[in-house]
Amino acid sequence: MQQALIVSQVLLWGVVVALGLVCLALVRQIGVLYERIMPVGALMVDKGPAVGTVGPSFELQDLKAQHVKIGGVSADARNTFLFFVSPTCPVCKKLLALLPSLQQKEGHQYRFVLASDGDRAEHEAFYRKAGLDAFPYVLSQELGMAYHIGRLPYAVVLDAEGKIRSKGLVNNREHLESLLEANELGVASIQDYVAAKHDHDHAHDHDHAHA
Repeated sequence: MQQALIVSQVLLWGVVVALGLVCLALVRQIGVLYERIMPVGALMVDKGPAVGTVGPSFELQDLKAQHVKIGGVSADARNTFLFFVSPTCPVCKKLLALLPSLQQKEGHQYRFVLASDGDRAEHEAFYRKAGLDAFPYVLSQELGMAYHIGRLPYAVVLDAEGKIRSKGLVNNREHLESLLEANELGVASIQDYVAAKHDHDHAHDHDHAHA
């Protein structure tokens, strides 16, 4: 009887140890999976003025005939979130609905400016229907050409000195916020930040392994 109890205890401890090893393996796999599915920032297309350089400067009028300055030194020390859109772009319409909440959250640091080109009457109708009255909306083919805008929706973040801090194609709220986050982190894109962090962590683990 006593021998059977000892055997059962040994088997129980064996099961406990096996479960512990399984849990450790799962934790490691979860960490790897998390890295693989981390939110991806806006896709930065390698065209146009580079991040870190001074962006082209424009003096324009918006759809309400108000003066809008894009680029150069900001009069109110705010960054500029320049958002290129189109009335015929379904994704643009979805993202424009998110701008009021972003402005409420980030308006003290960012000025949101919408940009496009084409028929003025079409854009005015789109502007009214989408309820975008709170945002300057400029039409300028030259502006899009200066920033090499080929696909929409596309956004560019300029700092208060007129330097390009981040830019890229945006398809969801995470992409929009990733451009703001990249500016705050001082990196060109969230992808760059994740890659640099991964290299740093890998180097740290390597140093510990050889310590």
